[in-house]
Amino acid sequence: MLLPTNCQTGLLCKRYKRFLADVLLKDGQTLTVHCPNSGSMRGCAEPGSPALISRSDNPGRKYAWTLEMVQHQGVWIGVHTGRTNHLVREALENGVINDFGRLRSITPEVKVSDKSRLDFLLEGYQGAAYLEVKNCSLAEDNIAFFPDAVTSRGAKHLHELVRLAEAGFGAAVLFCIQRSDAALCKPAAHIDPVYAETVAWAAGQGVRFLAYQAEVSPQAIAITHKIPFSIF
Repeated sequence: MLLPTNCQTGLLCKRYKRFLADVLLKDGQTLTVHCPNSGSMRGCAEPGSPALISRSDNPGRKYAWTLEMVQHQGVWIGVHTGRTNHLVREALENGVINDFGRLRSITPEVKVSDKSRLDFLLEGYQGAAYLEVKNCSLAEDNIAFFPDAVTSRGAKHLHELVRLAEAGFGAAVLFCIQRSDAALCKPAAHIDPVYAETVAWAAGQGVRFLAYQAEVSPQAIAITHKIPFSIF
């Protein structure tokens, strides 16, 4: 995925009110930008970190600029969660993600109950599978962790996937790791023990857990390879 050409780099001043951040540009101007990330951004929101922002051409937006990525200890980290599903779809179409065999169709945003949607329905020659995608921006000691904040929504999705697995469908969660310094992915039991326990339960009920790493740079982001996922 190529990033917009109208990007600028600066320094992250602070992230606040969940969806806002201030970024200091090289010319001394400070911009308030949209931060499209509902998590805590633990480990990638330190003031003074290099940041990349993109400008929208939509005149109706209150904040024209969007926070795309932050650099921590020399590693660029993708924090724009709105790009995650596009990255995964691109990797599915290009065969980088091949855990579901040859696919005939990829349907996004599939309603599975009155109150829930899952990210993809994958239909292929091995049958149909439902896939929920999670963006992973947190890494500690070369281990990628999800979530970076307590997530009741994430646990709800796992219950939906277990229900689908029991009905005979394929069911999986894919963690898209938008940073290059992780060799393993795990549920963040030290942040959300309930989610970690639910992952272990769902795995026992037939839900698959996959982790794929992306190469992140100010020019482009692309999923490149699979890394191990450990339940514990």
